[in-house]
Amino acid sequence: MIALGDGNLSVQQILDICDGKQRCGLSAHGRERVNKSASHVESIVNNSKVVYGINTGFGPLCDTRISGSQTRDLQQNLLLSHSVGVGNSIDITTARLMLITKAHALAFGYSGIRAEIIDRILLFIDNHITPCVPEKGSVGASGDLAPLAHLFLPLIGFGEVYHRGERRPARDVLNEYGLEPIQLGPKEGLALINGTQFILANAILVLKEWKRILDLADVSGALALESLKGSASPFDSRLHNIRPFAGSVFVASRLRKLLDNSEVLQSHVDCDRVQDPYSLRCMPQVHGASRNAWLHLKDAVTIELNSVTDNPVVFSEKETISGGNFHGQPLALPLDYAAFASAELGNISDRRSYLMIEGRYDLPKLLIKNAGLNSGLMIPQYTTAALVTENKTLCYPASADSVPTSLGQEDHVSMGSISGRKTRQILNNLDYIFAIELLYASQALEFRRPLKSSAPLEHVQEIIRSRIPFIEQDRLFADDINILHTLVTDHSFIDEINNTYKLYDGYESFELH
Repeated sequence: MIALGDGNLSVQQILDICDGKQRCGLSAHGRERVNKSASHVESIVNNSKVVYGINTGFGPLCDTRISGSQTRDLQQNLLLSHSVGVGNSIDITTARLMLITKAHALAFGYSGIRAEIIDRILLFIDNHITPCVPEKGSVGASGDLAPLAHLFLPLIGFGEVYHRGERRPARDVLNEYGLEPIQLGPKEGLALINGTQFILANAILVLKEWKRILDLADVSGALALESLKGSASPFDSRLHNIRPFAGSVFVASRLRKLLDNSEVLQSHVDCDRVQDPYSLRCMPQVHGASRNAWLHLKDAVTIELNSVTDNPVVFSEKETISGGNFHGQPLALPLDYAAFASAELGNISDRRSYLMIEGRYDLPKLLIKNAGLNSGLMIPQYTTAALVTENKTLCYPASADSVPTSLGQEDHVSMGSISGRKTRQILNNLDYIFAIELLYASQALEFRRPLKSSAPLEHVQEIIRSRIPFIEQDRLFADDINILHTLVTDHSFIDEINNTYKLYDGYESFELH
C-alpha cells in the first residue's frame, strides 16, 4: 500500500493507483497527523477565535461571523452552493485522479479535516465509486471550487456517481454499501473544495498522453525520413553536444537508434542532395524543445501533487495562515506552455506528410501509382491541415486572462482549468495527425523495396501492415485513419518499440517515475 501524505509520490505512482495497480491509504502516523490537525480546528471553534473559513463566511463574506452551532451547516451549504459546474461530465479517470490527489493533499495534515473524511474518499477510490463532475466552471483560483464541490457532493449524499458501469444517485450507492452521508465538521467543506486538483488531474493526464505522443513523433518522423531518403547526419551526437539542450540530445539519440543499420539510409549516402527540409533535419531541435517543455510540466506537477493547496492552512490551534496556495498559476503557465509545445509537433508532422505526397525524392505523386483515376493520398493531408489550424486556435494562453470574481475579493485568477482542458484537446488532435503521417510513411516506404529499413522501423512497418494493406487504388481512407488512430492511442504500441530497442536507456529523467 502507498501511504498518502508520508512522503513525495511520483506521477507514475498516482497513475498506478488510478489504474488499480496499487492501493493507497493512511498510515498510522498519517492518521495521527490528520486527526491532530482536526483537533486544532475543534479547539479554535470552542475558543471562539475568529478564523477565516472556520467560523466566518467565505470570499467577500469573510467578515461575517458564524456561530459555533452553525459551523456544520456552513460547511454543507458551502458544497451545495458551490456546485455550479456546467457542461458534460469529465471522464472517470480524471475524476478518480482528483479523488486520489485530494486525499494525498489532505493526508499531509494541514487542512483540519478528520481522518474519517479521508477514509470515505478512499472507500470511493477502492470501490470505483466515481462522482460525476461537470467539465466547466472553474477559474482556477480559490481552488477549483465548482469541480471539487461536485466531486464531494456524494460524501454528503447529493449528486451522482458512476458505479459498475452505471450513472446513479449517490444516495442509492451509499445505501448499497450501508453508509450514511458524512456530516461535515468545521472547516471540512472548505478543505474539500479549496485546492487545485481539477487542474492537477488534467495536468497528470497531459503528461501521460503527451509523453506517448512525443515518443510517437520520433518514430513517425523517422519513418517519414526513411521514405523520403533523408539524411541521418543532422542527428550526429557531436552536433547536439555543442548545443546540449536535454530534449534535443535525447531526440537525436532516439533517431540514431531508430535509423541504425538501415539499408535505405545507406543507399543514398553519396547522393547529390545537399540538405533536407527543416521538418526532417530539425527534428531534434523541434521535437526536443517540446521534450524540454514536457520536463518543465513534469517538475511543476510533481511539486503540486505533493503540496498542500488548501486555505487557510492549519499549523496549530494557535496558528492558522490564510494565504494563496490554492491559486492555480504555477500549473496554468506550464499547461499553456504545454499547449503550444505539443501543437508544434503537429505542425512539423503535417509538413512531413506534405513532402511525401509532392512527388519528389523518387516517390510517386500522391503516393499512388495510378494518380488521375485515383486521387491517392491527396485528401488526408487536408485533415492534418485542418487539425493543426484548430490546434493553433487552442494555443491562446488561458492564463493570460483574468476575470475578477467573488465581488472583487478574488481579483486575479489563473484560468488554469481551461489551460488543462484545451491542452488535452490538442493532444487528441495530434493522435489523428500522427495516424495520417504513419499512413503516408508506411505507404511511401514500400516504394523503397527491396531495400530494408532499420530493425525498429521494419518492426513498426510490420505492425502497420498487419492492420492496413498497401494502397493500390482509392478506397475508404477514413477506415485506415481510424485503424491507425486506434494503434497510436494504445500505449502498448509505442511501449513495445521503446522497450525492444532501448530508446530510453540513459535518459530516465524523461520517464514518469
